[in-house]
Amino acid sequence: MRAFFTLVLLAALGVGGWLAWALLLPVTPDGQKFVLLRSGYSTRHIATELQAAGVIRNADAFVLWQYLHHRRSLKAGEYLFEAPADARQVHDRLARGDVHYREVVIPEGFTIFDIAQAVQDAGLGSSQEFLKAAMSDSALIADLAPHAKSLEGFLFPATYEFTRTQNADDMVATMVKEFRRVAHEIGLAGGAEGTPQTNDVSRIVTMASIIEKETAAPEERPEVASVYYNREARNIALQADPSVIYAEMLHGTYQGALHHADMQYDSPYNTYRHPGLPPGPIGNPGKSSLQAALHPATTDYFYFVSDGNGHHRFAHDLEEHNHNVEAYRRAMQGK
Repeated sequence: MRAFFTLVLLAALGVGGWLAWALLLPVTPDGQKFVLLRSGYSTRHIATELQAAGVIRNADAFVLWQYLHHRRSLKAGEYLFEAPADARQVHDRLARGDVHYREVVIPEGFTIFDIAQAVQDAGLGSSQEFLKAAMSDSALIADLAPHAKSLEGFLFPATYEFTRTQNADDMVATMVKEFRRVAHEIGLAGGAEGTPQTNDVSRIVTMASIIEKETAAPEERPEVASVYYNREARNIALQADPSVIYAEMLHGTYQGALHHADMQYDSPYNTYRHPGLPPGPIGNPGKSSLQAALHPATTDYFYFVSDGNGHHRFAHDLEEHNHNVEAYRRAMQGK
């Protein structure tokens, strides 16, 4: 009998020592360890992934610990482990849902192609998957732009945080939601809660996308808007270089620079060949450009050209414009 109790005691000490080793001793990951735990994973699957990544010592002990704390569910997501932690601390993180977010910075003017690459660079999926969603999920803005063929123009430029458990549809939906928030704020898509939409949103977003591409100076954007609206009113071709670039990007022929021959590129997006606005946005404008398209300055300008210092010179007629072009050329030669 005494031998039996001795064996029981030794077994208890052994189990206790094993649990202490498996649960209480911190593990130091070998560098940064990313562990992706998808929705629907069982506790056993989660524990196996953690052990394989070198984050916990023993999967069985982790499963036992979860059983003893079964009221705390473990959250799906991507987790980053880089500091020493024991299995209990790892369990706490998963129960809190302390997931790792990947940052995606979308500057003003980015096209859907640029955004797709940024998403891929952040490790959130392939650019092709994002493009497919951006090209096909136009139902997300059907109430604002019923004839839109894609989400170009409606993926609002901002800094976003996504996890790897979010797919391309989730990401474009988040960007469209931010567009709606800003559009509502500036009175583009209804001026207040419950106020009906009275603006031609697609037309304004298209104009804003051109303005965004033409100048990085927010204070100039209402004047740039006035030039394009003035030209449109006279049925004068807008002649916006960025529209030619976008036309070639759509067809995969853009080589990184425009040449004189490109101005004849056959596309409805080419505003040299076709008067008026292109059939849709050529990028994703920010708040300032949307406001400029919504509230352009009142001018009689019909032309503008860079001054070589980040701003533009505006002109009422072709003669004045040619003078400004010559001044720009001289400024470039002097640099």
